This record gives sequence, C-alpha cells and structure tokens, in this order.
Amino acid sequence: MNVGMILIWISFALGFGATAYSVIYYFNRDKNTKAISKKLEIACAGTITFAIVLLTYYMFIINAAFNYVYQHSSVDLTWYYRISALWAGQEGSFLLWTWFILMMLLLMQYTGHTKYLANTKLMDITRSISLLIALVFLLLLVLRNPFAAYYQIPGGTLELTNWNAFVELYRIPYGQGMNPLLRNPWMAIHPPVLFLGYAAFTIPFAAAIGNLILDDNRWTRIAADWMRISWLFLTLGIGLGGFWAYEVLGWGAWYWSWDPVETSSLIPWVASTAYLHAQTRTKHGEYKFLAPMLAVLSFILVIFATFVTRSGMWASVHSWQDFTFEAMVIAIFLATLIVSSTVLLFRRYLADE
Repeated sequence: MNVGMILIWISFALGFGATAYSVIYYFNRDKNTKAISKKLEIACAGTITFAIVLLTYYMFIINAAFNYVYQHSSVDLTWYYRISALWAGQEGSFLLWTWFILMMLLLMQYTGHTKYLANTKLMDITRSISLLIALVFLLLLVLRNPFAAYYQIPGGTLELTNWNAFVELYRIPYGQGMNPLLRNPWMAIHPPVLFLGYAAFTIPFAAAIGNLILDDNRWTRIAADWMRISWLFLTLGIGLGGFWAYEVLGWGAWYWSWDPVETSSLIPWVASTAYLHAQTRTKHGEYKFLAPMLAVLSFILVIFATFVTRSGMWASVHSWQDFTFEAMVIAIFLATLIVSSTVLLFRRYLADE
C-alpha cells in the first residue's frame, strides 16, 4: 500500500473541508463551523508534515519504487544531497511550498500581535483566501503526486501509477540521482529559502484582498510583517542563487545574466519593495489604492514566476522543458487571480474617486 499517496489525498480532502467550512463561517458566524474548519486545517498541516517526512525518508534510504526518488536520489549522493533532493523536482518543491503556506497560516492565527484580530471578518477572509491558495497547491500535488510509484503488471512490464495506492510496489535497487548541475552545496539552501519567501507572499495578498472587499484598514497589521519576511527571504534566495550560478555556470564572470526565470523572481522583489515603502504611509491615510495593489501584484508575479518555470515556455537553465497539465492549472489559477484582483482594484479605484 502506498501510504504517501494516501496522505496526499487525505491532505487535499482536509484542505477542501477547512476551506469550505471557513467560507461558510464567514457568512453564518457559527462558532462550531469555525471550530471544525480550524481542526481540519490543523489536521491538513499534520498530514502534509507527515508526507514531507516520509518522502525525505524515502529519499534518504533510496526507495526507488517511487518515481520521484528514482529521478532525484541515488546511493552515490551524500546524506545532505539526498535530503536536498526533496526539492529538486516539481512535485517536491510544490510539497514544500504547500507546507510553508500551511505553517505560516497557523503562525499568523496563533502568534504575534494580530491575535486581537482573531474574531474579525478581516481575519476570517484572510484565512479563507490563504486556505484557498493552499488548496490549489494541494490539487497540484494530487494531479502530480510526489508518491507516484512503479508496480509490475503480468508479463513483467513496469507501470507507473499516480492514482492507485493499493498495488504492490516494485522494489528498484537504485536511483538515477540528482542532475549534476544541482550537486552543489547551495542546493541545500537556495531553493527552500526562495520557496519560503514565495510562500510568505500568500498572507499579504489575502489580507489585501480582504481589505478590498471589506475596506478595513487594519489589513496592514496582518500584511506588513509577512511582507517583510517575504522580502527578506526572496532577497536571500536571489542572492544565493546568484552565487550558485556564478560558481556552476560562470555566466561570463557575472552573478546575473537576465535569465528569464531569474528575472521573473526579481520582478516580485521590486513590487514588494515598493509595497514596503508605501505601507509606511498607510497609517496617515495615504496609498489606500496603491498599497493593496502592490501587495496583490507581488503575489501574482510570484505565481507568474512559477508558471514561467513550470511551463518551459521560455528557455532557461531553471525551467522544466515541458508544458504539463499542471502548468495549465497554474495558468488558470494565474488568470483567475488577475481577473478577480483587477475587478476588486477597479471597484476600489471608483470608490476613491
């Protein structure tokens, strides 16, 4: 039985339940509904945590019956490369990103100076939007399960299954290992730092959307600290990536070459920097339109950077060179974000006129 695959399914079901109940609570204000939503959210975070630990364990012991392990881990890798292989491919990086979002959402609700907003509609809608974003990532994990595994059919042929968790897995004694370009000490640091920055953009975006819907100026109390975290880790991620590229690729003795994917990570950094400047004036009643627009734009640009990397539409040393069904889901998600955010921003613009 494929326990990891079942964990991903359970996580999606729990995430869907938590999101649905949070939306229901926003309208009916029934405390029991909110309690159920929070329990489902905590359970979802727990199952994703278990899934990450399990996949890391499989990477470490080289259980190559799982396609992701077979593609990215091998016996010739040292222990830290085996662990780093967790985020060497699409499925593992999405798994890590999803876990970061869920952990940050829990931290936002139970720690910090925003706890006094716990029972406000602003916090409720921020939580609902954040859960909805996490649900999209959980859907991507279901569609491209990191625990897809090989099994043997009659006749001795190996088949890869992304859906059947109840077949007997075929034990493969070796893995093909990590891409040679990724066998660098920066691999252990750069991707998780970058994904941590990407994930932290979720909460400022959700708070900004909450403000556009409710016209509640307290949204900056939620967004400000998380945008600082996003900016810090994105800055570190871009900088570390530059060192890595300098060591491995050379790039003509430069740290920066305007690689398409590299540049797509710089654009949300510029937008978030602009937001951090704008939000210092919101307490004086300024930038009521510009500040939420920059917070929304920063997150949309992060998703755009993700689409560029996953779609292979632009040639880059970072990108996967295939336009998959998952890339189409990201494209739909990106289009939905752009359209819905534009409508809300236009509504705010007209209200301020």
